[in-house]
Amino acid sequence: MMKIGTVGTGFIVDNFFDAVNKTDNTVITAIYSRAEETACAFAAKHNLAKWHTDREAFLNDPEVDVVYVASPNSLHYQWTLDALKASKGVICEKPFVPTLSEAETLRDLAREKGLFLVEAITVPHLPNFQLLRDQLAKISPIRLVQLNFSQYSSRHKAFLEGKNPNVFSPAFAGGALMDINYYNLRFMLDLFGEPTEARYFPNLAENGIDTSGVLILKYPEFIAEAVGAKDSRSENMVQIQGEKGYILVSNETSRCVSVKVVSPIGEETFNEQPEDNVLVYEMREFAEIYRTKDVAKRDRLMDMTCRAMKWLERARKDGGVFFEGEK
Repeated sequence: MMKIGTVGTGFIVDNFFDAVNKTDNTVITAIYSRAEETACAFAAKHNLAKWHTDREAFLNDPEVDVVYVASPNSLHYQWTLDALKASKGVICEKPFVPTLSEAETLRDLAREKGLFLVEAITVPHLPNFQLLRDQLAKISPIRLVQLNFSQYSSRHKAFLEGKNPNVFSPAFAGGALMDINYYNLRFMLDLFGEPTEARYFPNLAENGIDTSGVLILKYPEFIAEAVGAKDSRSENMVQIQGEKGYILVSNETSRCVSVKVVSPIGEETFNEQPEDNVLVYEMREFAEIYRTKDVAKRDRLMDMTCRAMKWLERARKDGGVFFEGEK
């Protein structure tokens, strides 16, 4: 049984609770929040008896085996490091950490201590993403890939009014690339491997954060254009263009709701995802890795995360997006 303690009280944690409830051999035993009122209310919302406001007490709770980190991006590293030092496993929300060096430090510590460590990123665990791999040959060779994940942020108006929400703050490692274009990057890396070059062209706010941007990934035989925006709206999709046809993935890369393949043999549409909450798929895979102590799969997932952190950091800095303390 994986006994989980959660850090954070945002909407993603609500979805995580639902995913855990739909996954065998997993249970949430405690939550942490700095504010007592928030912790108490969130625990009551989810019918949970135990909550913590003391960080050390939470990390040393014997009823917590694995810590789910859903704090602001800039706090992921320290929370994960402290949890590993306390001999807890960790499921850390995407994006894992802001830099490759931080990712490698955490990966290596987890391996040294024999602890469970994974990044909560939906893309590689989605059944529709898995079946997409088998469809590429029908349209190959690939020539162009277009990805768009644009979602007008509920906090953008406050940002324009001079407030400083975490998602638009360099101090909290925010921005469109980190928040949503990262899904597009993972889609490309996990489907096609590493590019030869990555360039990022952002729309920068006065505080230096990217509110939207275009990520260009060059591969030996094709080019990918990934759009991520928190300051505007668009239809979200992926289109993979090949000499023999095309593949259209509907909705955000974080969900991959359906896959349409148009090739010389005709038009086919696939959807093997009955769950509305796509976090269920990653959670079930994490639970199986934890139950079976599948070290090889755990390590493979973390190597994929480190690879992604390398290209995420490289693209971000190429676009002139720097976080607090980096310049």
